Amino acid sequence: MIRVQQENFDIGAEIERLRDNRTDIGAIVSFTGTVRDTAQGAPITEMTLEHYPGMTEKELERIEAEANERWPLQESLIIHRYGPMKPGENIVLVVTASPHRQAAFEAAEFLMDFLKTNAPFWKKEDGPEGGDWVDARESDDDALKRWETPEKAAE
Repeated sequence: MIRVQQENFDIGAEIERLRDNRTDIGAIVSFTGTVRDTAQGAPITEMTLEHYPGMTEKELERIEAEANERWPLQESLIIHRYGPMKPGENIVLVVTASPHRQAAFEAAEFLMDFLKTNAPFWKKEDGPEGGDWVDARESDDDALKRWETPEKAAE
């Protein structure tokens, strides 16, 4: 399931909803990204995420479908917020459920690595000195490379 929304979310409630009345799930892994109060030593008072409606959801659905092809997932959930957010607020929630923990862990990592690099979101961090749009990080691209299949690496 994919949700792109402005509203904050309750992590526990989302996980409970995913597993409600399910006794076949053996492992649930979740990752929550939150707004930090500093970036590279500078204070952050607000972060704003922008996205391209329609295109964003389509890319998240593609990433989720790929995770479901690679691992035996029983459920998965991606919630990604957009708009202005204050330090301490939730940004993203990824939850994967599988019969066994390794698949749930790997799928959650895969989803986050792809979200950080391929999902069409743009981030601006504001502080007392003004705001800056955040560029992609080389370390995020490096993390994504570990998931390349031989076919993708040859492209």
